[in-house]
Amino acid sequence: MEEKPRPRSRSDRRPGLAVGRVFGVPLRLDTSMVLLALLVTVLYAVFARRQLGLSPFAGYLIGVGFVVSLLGSVLLHELGHALTARRYGIGVRGITLELLGGYTEMERDAPSPRVDLVISLAGPAVSAVLGVAAVAATLALPDRTLAHQLAFQLAVSNVVVAVFNILPGLPLDGGRALRAAIWSATRDRHLATEIAGWVGRVVALGTALLVTVLTVRDVLAPLALPLVLLVAATLWRGAGQSIRIARMSRRFPLVDLSRLARPLLGVPSGTPLAEAQRRRAENGPPGAALAVTDSAGRPVALVDPARVAAVPPERRPWLAVDEVARSLAGVPALPVGLDGERVVEAVQTHPGAQYVVTSGEDVVGVLHIADLAQLLEPKRKMNT
Repeated sequence: MEEKPRPRSRSDRRPGLAVGRVFGVPLRLDTSMVLLALLVTVLYAVFARRQLGLSPFAGYLIGVGFVVSLLGSVLLHELGHALTARRYGIGVRGITLELLGGYTEMERDAPSPRVDLVISLAGPAVSAVLGVAAVAATLALPDRTLAHQLAFQLAVSNVVVAVFNILPGLPLDGGRALRAAIWSATRDRHLATEIAGWVGRVVALGTALLVTVLTVRDVLAPLALPLVLLVAATLWRGAGQSIRIARMSRRFPLVDLSRLARPLLGVPSGTPLAEAQRRRAENGPPGAALAVTDSAGRPVALVDPARVAAVPPERRPWLAVDEVARSLAGVPALPVGLDGERVVEAVQTHPGAQYVVTSGEDVVGVLHIADLAQLLEPKRKMNT
């Protein structure tokens, strides 16, 4: 339903519960989906009992059946994106179903505007086909029957999903289509993403305003207002993230680890922390990172600034630098020749405050995540 903005979430800590694979695509269920399932089950059970005169148990059973059908529709929508992406050689990390629908996470961006357009429209196309099929079933089935009601609700759900998702603003599928069109016209993917993100914010505000007006005029039930406002807020946040990612991505070529990495100043194992800090202040290069070296002078551990800050100044002359250091084996490594996009992907996959920068087997410096963040988002306040 939505695009998952890049940089991508790290693969080993994705939210939600893994529930299996569909056509080889990992499927996860976000815990927020449970809330939606319970809400829809109760609301639809009440509706079904009033319309069909069912018992409470039968009503809840029908509510559960409708939720399962609705989840199936969302899953098929996302499979439209996933299978189309795989057809163009783009790997799919997985599909996640969540409170407001779902998203498909791909290994990389589409290589061209045309491929981006096709992938973005595949999901709404699936929903449109399901909606048309459900409309046909609704017309064919006897009125005021269980089958008729289920078919009608599925028709409405899929048609609404298809129509809403083609609205031209990120993170919706229509926003991806708009981005593809602007990308094709300008040859600038980052600019296209930023414009589509701003349009997405307009769509979010317009959605909230329209539904509020319709609710005030009693066109829509008041119960729908909180859910739609939640949808609008989610769209606003997703659009803002798309804008942010576009601005960051434009600065990826500026990432040069050979210049961004801080130099190392090695001190022998057992050196008091206060003495190590004195040596760095008097003899070390500006901003140098402290490393613990073995008897041969090779760095074996990296001093953690956060752990140093937690040590009271009066204890530092008596505390060995080893006590506030991490073994280099436990610090993520980045090859010095890595380009900006790959650096960000590595940071997303292995989050941390420091990274050793290597050239072959040699450690040539230390990248502080705050330095990278400052380079990519110079106008954003960073916590160092």
